Amino acid sequence: MQPEPASPSILPVAPGHARGIVRLVNAVFYAHHGVTQEEHRIGGRYEVDVAMELNVEEAARTDALEKTVDYEGVYRLVREVVTGNKFYLIERLAYRIAHQILEAFPIVEAVEVTVRKPNPPVGGACDRAEVTYSCRRA
Repeated sequence: MQPEPASPSILPVAPGHARGIVRLVNAVFYAHHGVTQEEHRIGGRYEVDVAMELNVEEAARTDALEKTVDYEGVYRLVREVVTGNKFYLIERLAYRIAHQILEAFPIVEAVEVTVRKPNPPVGGACDRAEVTYSCRRA
């Protein structure tokens, strides 16, 4: 029987310097956004990615949910913004999601939101239109 390899040593990290990215990838919703009246009336599929930068050191050390961002809560917020509003532009939708995440989750230091609209009405074949909006706390 082979002895188990020694576990790697854990290097100390300066307080406040352990950054991580928590992501939600391809959350899908049916909503009523767009420039045309038909898009507002009929609606369509929207896909959202969220990447949140935060200090993950304490959460990683303690395995405690309250020391990180609760991505289930983030998902609920995104769903509410996407399905509870009607915007002309996906730029506006991404902006609202990002700023509401920063407002609701003080631990998040920066956020990047991508909104995709599959098969946009552009007069020809196009897989998707998408916008990415990023912002950081002042």
